[in-house]
Amino acid sequence: MREHESDNVATTTDPTTPPSDLDTVNQQLAEAYPELSPQLKLAAGYVLEHPVEIAFQSIRKSASAAAVTASTLVRLAKRLGFDSYEQFREVFQSAVQAGPVELSGRASQLRNLASQTDDQVFLDVGDAAFDNIGRLFTTDNQARVREAARRLLDARKVAVVGFRDTFACAYHFAYVGRIAMPNIQLIRGQEGGLLTELSAFGDGDVVVAFGFEPYCNETMRALNIAREQGVSPIVITDTLRSPLVPGSAITFTVANATPHFFPSILSAITLIEVLLAECVAFGPDDLVDNVASFESRMRQMGAYVDNS
Repeated sequence: MREHESDNVATTTDPTTPPSDLDTVNQQLAEAYPELSPQLKLAAGYVLEHPVEIAFQSIRKSASAAAVTASTLVRLAKRLGFDSYEQFREVFQSAVQAGPVELSGRASQLRNLASQTDDQVFLDVGDAAFDNIGRLFTTDNQARVREAARRLLDARKVAVVGFRDTFACAYHFAYVGRIAMPNIQLIRGQEGGLLTELSAFGDGDVVVAFGFEPYCNETMRALNIAREQGVSPIVITDTLRSPLVPGSAITFTVANATPHFFPSILSAITLIEVLLAECVAFGPDDLVDNVASFESRMRQMGAYVDNS
């Protein structure tokens, strides 16, 4: 496998101390990704999406899987300030040892329950669901959720954006979130009203944006408008190579693999529940009062069936 172009990294390598944790490595790679050469993009994309393999595979095996040469992986490591590829890989090994919450036992139970049938689709969807959620509950994400909740609580107003396949995520976040935090607003962008809806947002506000591949033009446009107005973005997407990532204050990457014909939103919905629960748990007492007031109004208006 030969590289047909120079990676031009000698003049761009940052001589500062290399990142000491995987979260920082990923963030730096995501920020640099748009400017990388084609070969370095292949290497960075593989690194971002295969941390376990990077931690334990040989450099030659990782390079082969990424369709680059071993020297490209070395150059990528040095671009981030590492003296060697081994030093770079040690960051991944330390992170992977912490690992996500172990859900394989529950997945095995699911498989055992259905083992009497030949419904492989049922089993595969269940396995994917457990794996996707398991990847969400990591130590790094725990700290990131706490920081995102703090930003949401401190925000003057919160805009929520997600179109097409992620509209359900945006709607769920806005609907549930507004019960406790009335300053949350769903951006619909109907009838060309995207700019009008976002015109009221600016410094001190937050936009929560959802987007999975294939990424929607409407989501990108809304995010760009919000950024230009000084709104701080929290992005929920499927990979750090996503075009939604550059410029984001906080980025969550959620696994959405599934045998279903459409990307799974299970992890994104679970993340929404975690974020909003964190806000209520650590926010002011007013949030709890808002939830109680909402439920009381709904019951007074007859919104719920009396099942007593």
